Amino acid sequence: MRWIRRLLSAIGLLLVLSAAMGIWYVRQTLPQLDGQLRLAGLSAPVQVNRDSSDVTHILAQRSTDAWMALGYVHAQERGWQLAFNRAVMRGRLSEFLGPATLETDKLLRTLGIRQVAQRQLATLPSEARQAMEAYSTGVNAFFASSDQARTPEFLVLGVDPGASARDGAWWDAADSVGWSLMMALDLGGNWGNEFARLTALQVLDTDAMWALFPPYEGEPRAATADLARLYRELGVYREDAFKTTAQAPPQLGGLRERIAAGLQAWTEAFGHTEGKGSNNWVVSGARTTSGLPLLANDPHLGLSAPAIWYFARLQAPDVAGLKGMDVIGATLPGTPFVVLGRTANLAWGFTNTGPDVQDLYLEQINPANGGEYRVPSTGTESAWAPFKVRVETIKVKGQGDVTHLVRSTRHGPVISDAQARYGEVIDTSRYVLALRWTALEADDGNVLATIEGNRAQSVDELRLALRDFRAPMQNVVMADRQGRIAYKAAGQVPVRAADNDIRGVAPSPGWEARYDWTGWLPYEQTPEDDGAKGWIATANQRVHGPDYPHFLTQDWVPPYRQRRIEEMLQQTLRHDVASFRAMQGDLYAAATVRLLPFLLKARSDHPQAAAAMQALQGFDGVMASDSVAALIFSVWVDEFARGVIGTRLGKARFATIYGKRNFRAAVEGILASDDPAWCGASGCAAASSVAFTRALQRIVTMCGDDVAQWRWGDVHPAISAHRPFAEVKPLARLFNVTVPTGGDPFTVNVGQYHLDKVDAPFANRHAASLRAIYDLADLDRSRFIYQTGQSGNVFSSRYRDMSEAWAANESRVLSLNPSGWAHQLELTP
Repeated sequence: MRWIRRLLSAIGLLLVLSAAMGIWYVRQTLPQLDGQLRLAGLSAPVQVNRDSSDVTHILAQRSTDAWMALGYVHAQERGWQLAFNRAVMRGRLSEFLGPATLETDKLLRTLGIRQVAQRQLATLPSEARQAMEAYSTGVNAFFASSDQARTPEFLVLGVDPGASARDGAWWDAADSVGWSLMMALDLGGNWGNEFARLTALQVLDTDAMWALFPPYEGEPRAATADLARLYRELGVYREDAFKTTAQAPPQLGGLRERIAAGLQAWTEAFGHTEGKGSNNWVVSGARTTSGLPLLANDPHLGLSAPAIWYFARLQAPDVAGLKGMDVIGATLPGTPFVVLGRTANLAWGFTNTGPDVQDLYLEQINPANGGEYRVPSTGTESAWAPFKVRVETIKVKGQGDVTHLVRSTRHGPVISDAQARYGEVIDTSRYVLALRWTALEADDGNVLATIEGNRAQSVDELRLALRDFRAPMQNVVMADRQGRIAYKAAGQVPVRAADNDIRGVAPSPGWEARYDWTGWLPYEQTPEDDGAKGWIATANQRVHGPDYPHFLTQDWVPPYRQRRIEEMLQQTLRHDVASFRAMQGDLYAAATVRLLPFLLKARSDHPQAAAAMQALQGFDGVMASDSVAALIFSVWVDEFARGVIGTRLGKARFATIYGKRNFRAAVEGILASDDPAWCGASGCAAASSVAFTRALQRIVTMCGDDVAQWRWGDVHPAISAHRPFAEVKPLARLFNVTVPTGGDPFTVNVGQYHLDKVDAPFANRHAASLRAIYDLADLDRSRFIYQTGQSGNVFSSRYRDMSEAWAANESRVLSLNPSGWAHQLELTP
């Protein structure tokens, strides 16, 4: 018994010591928010104060000091986010995650984000380079010298920035340019739609393809070419595409393998814009209680933990040779500026314009020389040119280095060399796919535009600053304290030739010069609005009238959200912050109301059918979290798409293009026309009834037998996913931030879901990444919120402290003149 007592005492002591060490480690990971810290390179002390809203105010004597301090603070608060983003854009994930992320690394190396960033950095004017270099100095200084312990991600995955940071080489100025490019990649892509159309056209004729991808309402088809015939005659497809027996998914037992699978799904979403939308609107003083404008913005982006944004203020006076600034709002960790926000006299907000700035080209390989591809010829004989080849060496954890050959054509990088999914559709022994994209051009003015935008004090000054903005093109609404409101589409859009009969709708033959871009649309000719009717609202809908002379895209978002916003703007004669807040929380879906009559006619002998149909009676289209009807409708429309479109395309082919896109416009057209080519001889009513039965079976599996207990919010939680631990269930519970929500892809308070996610197909994954309301009568009464918290440290109380308020559509004050400071830190040279 004595030895047993000793053993138990020893075990108890070890547990106590382990707990003590755990507590000590947790405390060591938390940033120092008060007192003094040294930051070598500053020209003078910088105050880093945090207000009661947890907004970080950086008060410096020079702009370069402010940018450097922001780099330090981003590293202090969001160190892992910077490390992970750096690995993604440099194509270096495999260094710590192993071979499972090779395809992701190959894609980023093929796109050449790092090389393009370096080229663009070299073209920047002196002040823009100073900003990037000062920021990178601040990032490196933290990792090189801080006593703050690394957060768990660094330890679990074996990542240590310290050594290279001490050499000033871990984060560099090109990384900040590169992360701007990554945002353009996330928001500016449509190459996925082009490839999806190509994939569908193997089994559909051109008319059926247009039924599946219908033109924007009221518009003719953007492409007049018979695409199905073109691809068939060229012999583009693999004969065995989607005919082989599907292999079972690999067993993902290891931590790194699970992480890699999730990251691959994330990078496969590059080139898709569906769901990546936003809302913004502005009203003039004639429509407000104060007599001065109000502006609202909620950009819809992938929800992540930590959030994509970090709220901060940058203040510095003018000094000899360097302009100052005083700006507050959402910064993007990895870059040294306020992207969305306000100055003392001006506020602005973005939504994604979504023009077609990416074209895929089918490049024909020379059958006599595989190192050449076909180019335009002036004679009757085919002409050929050599691929440009760049060798990339990828270090891989647990194995030897991998050599990746990056081929490029006159259009751009050959992306079909990087991702296997292209070779599953096209015959890559005959054709490859090259990408032309505006963001890969040598010149990029985003940095300069953002610097000047952070200093602007009027609508005219901001419009002038935005002239240099390139990618991704944004719908910018703006308002100033002089009472002016305006809208401008800012960004670079290619001009296509008049005889281009494909216009970027699907991959074009790369050897025909008529499909090349011919120039750029001048800034003066991009859409704009001076707010003459008293308000301006954008929600990714078509931003120009039918008489606009230039082609931007046909892949606009259906105008449900924008029309709902305008409807609510009209309903209130004089708006204030409270009415704007109510608009941002609106859950009415006109898209649901449009299809609801078809669901109400469905018939089923399922045991829950009668109760489910009763729950649908009186449903008004409000997609509330506690709604039974919203759940039934959402699952029904998914099952209808799977049953009707999936059958027409074939299960395997359908699975590759469904999920990130929901084909709602196609479903609307199919049901309205009762098209037997899609629904079968029994008609669409029968197909709808079958979908209703399957939906009920599915909901019972998810939510149980009691219809009265079904709730949309139970299957539609907002998941702010941690990268990369979201894919590891035990870690995901700790690192993800999850709250129940309402909404769907068509509500103003949006809740976009990815139906290809087997584990949680209806979870809200793209939503308001922030909400902001700016009151130009008193800008210090402006409001903001986002879905996680300022800290990127899972152990911090500030990691998820905004989530409940965000879900409830509450907010915090965004002020340049807070009443006091919650924390005060001084950075000294």
